[in-house]
Amino acid sequence: MALSRRTMLRGAAAGAVAAGAAAALPGTASATGERGGGRPWSRRVPKDKISIQLYTLRSVLETDLEGTLSALADIGYRKVELAGTYGRSATEFRAILDRYHLRASSTHVGIDGDLDQAIADAKILGNRRSNVAWASYPTLAEWREFAGRLDAAGKLYRRAGIGFGYHNHAHEFARIDGVRPWDVLVRGTSRRNVSLEMDLYWVVVGGGDPVGEFYKVAGRVRQYHVKDRAPDGGFADLGEGNIDFPRIFRSNWPLEVDEYIVENDEPVDALRCAKTGYDYLVGVRF
Repeated sequence: MALSRRTMLRGAAAGAVAAGAAAALPGTASATGERGGGRPWSRRVPKDKISIQLYTLRSVLETDLEGTLSALADIGYRKVELAGTYGRSATEFRAILDRYHLRASSTHVGIDGDLDQAIADAKILGNRRSNVAWASYPTLAEWREFAGRLDAAGKLYRRAGIGFGYHNHAHEFARIDGVRPWDVLVRGTSRRNVSLEMDLYWVVVGGGDPVGEFYKVAGRVRQYHVKDRAPDGGFADLGEGNIDFPRIFRSNWPLEVDEYIVENDEPVDALRCAKTGYDYLVGVRF
């Protein structure tokens, strides 16, 4: 008899705890999933789950929108995550994406503006998910109030047939009066209304373990921002830093996420970063 999803979640979470939910650092893993001559692994990231956050390419998108999107398609991307439409309307931007056979499956949004218009734009763009990209407050009371607003927005998106989530940075893991804002958001929102877009780099920088944090909210992480960490703590192109992505992906595979989104906040060469990230995710084994 097939296990129920609840039983699978409970068993997977218990397994992660029993195994110690090893931290993502240190060390760099090869794209084959081998380390120090160890045996290769067979699982891989499906190509149709690979995306890229266009914030990574903002500098070149501002100067050559269509050429950059065309280059992403040539690399192999079929999905992108938006962070603005560069002066184009939702309809205009969708037409450009369609021209290059790209789909904006996700987008970064806020919740302080016109939510009805944001939802309408999301439908035009073809978004399956929308995520709040940033929030920061000095007190727990403000975080709790924000969690309530986040949940209310998520309900509107859910009723419109669009998934809704929150994207973390590092500060959500820094305690305020002994409590992490991340935990306030998790407890203050419904899993029906608010999913989680886990930025693996920022979890690590914030002192968390991506595997342990994943299982604490088992089933709510629907997307990863796959962003690597340089030895000096800055950003690195995928596979050139020290976050052990094969370990993270391997540990969390029973609850595989919907999208693996390439990102680098400060790339040296945006298009090279995009290609390196795509090639890494296609080649990684875990």
